[in-house]
Amino acid sequence: MENCTENQSDLANAVNVLTDALRKDKSLRQAYVANIAMAFKDKYDHYKNEKGLSVLDSQDIHNIANGAAEYFIQVLCDEIQYPEGR
Repeated sequence: MENCTENQSDLANAVNVLTDALRKDKSLRQAYVANIAMAFKDKYDHYKNEKGLSVLDSQDIHNIANGAAEYFIQVLCDEIQYPEGR
């Protein structure tokens, strides 16, 4: 159980470091905002094209937002494999 508490403490410290940096560093904050916004835009465009829709309802937006959040985490965690030359 001690290891679990230590891991939680490490995670809490990491989150504190990140949030403090986001508060203090305007460039870092802008980069995060831009990446979150682009994750949403990328998923929005992909969803509309994939579904062939011109009008989206609230459920579509909900699906896009969830996909964008997952995509942002994948990019943040370097889990995305891009094609060569990109």
